[in-house]
Amino acid sequence: MVTHTAAAHRMTAPSAMRVGLFIPCYVDMLFPEVGIATLELLERLGLDVGYPLEQTCCGQPMANSGDEANAAATEHLFMQNFKDFDCIVGPAGSCVKQVRHHFDSIEQTETVRHVRQHTYELVEFLHDILKVQDFPWAEFPHSVALHNSCSSIRGLGLAKPSEIMGTPFNKTADLLAKVKGLVLVPIDRPDDCCGFGGTFCVTDPAVSARMGMEKVRDHLRHGAGYVASPDMSCLMHQQGIARRAGLDIKYIHVAQILNGGPFRQRGDPDEHEPTG
Repeated sequence: MVTHTAAAHRMTAPSAMRVGLFIPCYVDMLFPEVGIATLELLERLGLDVGYPLEQTCCGQPMANSGDEANAAATEHLFMQNFKDFDCIVGPAGSCVKQVRHHFDSIEQTETVRHVRQHTYELVEFLHDILKVQDFPWAEFPHSVALHNSCSSIRGLGLAKPSEIMGTPFNKTADLLAKVKGLVLVPIDRPDDCCGFGGTFCVTDPAVSARMGMEKVRDHLRHGAGYVASPDMSCLMHQQGIARRAGLDIKYIHVAQILNGGPFRQRGDPDEHEPTG
């Protein structure tokens, strides 16, 4: 499956690469440990990482709702923040897909094209650009079900969609398989939507919740102790459904596993790091 990452060979060599860290607004506000893990992981790999302090939302909620004026303002700010980096890396497939495929509310200047072409989701950056072969500092002795979001699969090509013929591949699973002690749990419908869908969960809450519960049940009946994903928005949705139903399953971003932490999450004051 050909994706934008097919142009990886044209990228600047990693040793000379200056990386802009793109932390989506909801990650910054609700799951800061994911941003910390992403930064620490990139720095462990020897990269020069910068974090523009003026970054805000990528504009996806506005664009999806047809609010082109406010989408354009956020897109312009994003460009100003990240235009001087060789590449931009973010731990959220849906937000990266928005930048790469849907930043259409502003004039497509050379700067805009550069930023769009060189914005990567964390998993594809590690897998396709850096080609990381191991994570010797990481250990996660748990059974883990994998949730690749719709945006990650069908927008960024992190895994083969079930509706497309071809050789199976799963970049997220490839990386997690390199973590000591981690056992990937196969599930029945790995690329079904979890029902989050951004504004969809607000406009169609009953359908969204039912879809989320189906995902939670799929993970539980195969014995997963954790669900990992490159998209914390999907995990936020599934986590809320599981907690409301009183179901014992935990949710964690891929960056936290690959970095070896931090594991504590907001809303979990008694949550301990998963050591066994």
